[in-house]
Amino acid sequence: MRFLKTIAALIVSSPLYGQYGGPAVLTRGQAPAAMSASQIDFRPYLSFTAGYAEGLNGVGVDPNGQPVNRASTDLEVSGGVSGLHSWKHTQLGLDWHASFSHYPSQSFYDGTEQSILLGVTHQFTRHTLFSLRTNAGMFSQSFNTPTLPQTVPFDPSTTYVPTNQFFDNRTIYLSTQADLIFQESTRLSFAIGGDAFLTRRRSTALYGTKGEGARADIQYRISRRSTIGVGYAYTHYSFTHIFSATNLNSFVASYAIRMTRSLEFGAYMGAMRYETKLLQTVPIDPAIAIFICLPGKPCTVNQAVDARNWIPNVSGRLSYTMRRGILYLNGGRSITPGNGLFLTSKSTSVGGGYSYTAQRKLTANITTNYNTSYSMGNFIGGYRNVVVSANLSRQLARYTHGVLTFSASRYDSPDFKNYNKWSYGVRIGLGFTPGDVPLRLW
Repeated sequence: MRFLKTIAALIVSSPLYGQYGGPAVLTRGQAPAAMSASQIDFRPYLSFTAGYAEGLNGVGVDPNGQPVNRASTDLEVSGGVSGLHSWKHTQLGLDWHASFSHYPSQSFYDGTEQSILLGVTHQFTRHTLFSLRTNAGMFSQSFNTPTLPQTVPFDPSTTYVPTNQFFDNRTIYLSTQADLIFQESTRLSFAIGGDAFLTRRRSTALYGTKGEGARADIQYRISRRSTIGVGYAYTHYSFTHIFSATNLNSFVASYAIRMTRSLEFGAYMGAMRYETKLLQTVPIDPAIAIFICLPGKPCTVNQAVDARNWIPNVSGRLSYTMRRGILYLNGGRSITPGNGLFLTSKSTSVGGGYSYTAQRKLTANITTNYNTSYSMGNFIGGYRNVVVSANLSRQLARYTHGVLTFSASRYDSPDFKNYNKWSYGVRIGLGFTPGDVPLRLW
């Protein structure tokens, strides 16, 4: 009888060997463990809003040779679908949004925007789990900051998504990450993964990015609530319209703890070795040019720049998950591909957010992010920005919701006097979605 009870217990608990079950590991891009849910119904929505935007600027200058700064009323129609579903061995999370905006007095900025977050996990065996995380879309105005959607099992801020965009220019991006996790025991797990990302911008004056990478880590649960680990990552990316590329090698130690059922902290800390190369054209000294250059002709030479060094590589996230929402703070320091105007940069960012869904009437999503960077590529210097966005919806009647959105962004630089502007936009309108749960707008 005791033998039969032991076998039954192993059968019941066997799925746990293929699952992590502890606090979220930041090096694997996981969302807070307390956010996990077996199912959130897939629900579509449609909204119509009108508003006002200021600080619109394309890639160019006005007739006076100054940076462009436009303002206009705008009309927008948007829609999407989000949800999370779990089967016996597979979980699928989706958050997709699309919109079309029209600026009556500045039609140059008309356009379509889309974003899709897709997370898939599949358990092949008791000890093997596969995870796929995709973040893709296109936008002209980069107001929104990465948040933590309740329908996606990963943290979008850990993907390669372009942020800190100065110009209102069509940008297309794709970031996908795949991991294979081996659960050696209830305490020990190994993970190997690969990354691929791509960014393209409409203006040929701005630079696009293409990159790939590989990762591996080892995690060990020292208790029911905490986990320690080590990890290594290699990333390579290059740019369009210019001969420049960067190689990154990162070594980190990680720690995660679930202090209570709702409060969780995860972080990693280590060092990153960067090597960035750039081939640029520079003028020849006049004292030399007089001997080797033709009169009246430009005289330049290609110069290779090769910078390499170590910097701290740090990231952390503190989250508090409630029954119908989440409050979180995150931050870190690393190397980024810049923002299309500046190339490879040392970046430090701090952000946070709050999402809330009432049972019937109200939803709210507020996010903010501050970023300061130092460009080491085509231009040498610092640049900063801060972004705040808020989305609110309240049920007015069955299937009908009032919608209010607000976004504001501030750019400035201590080294480039024209790199400063305010941009903001506000919209109000109506949204429609089936069911009794309030409209989700993030």
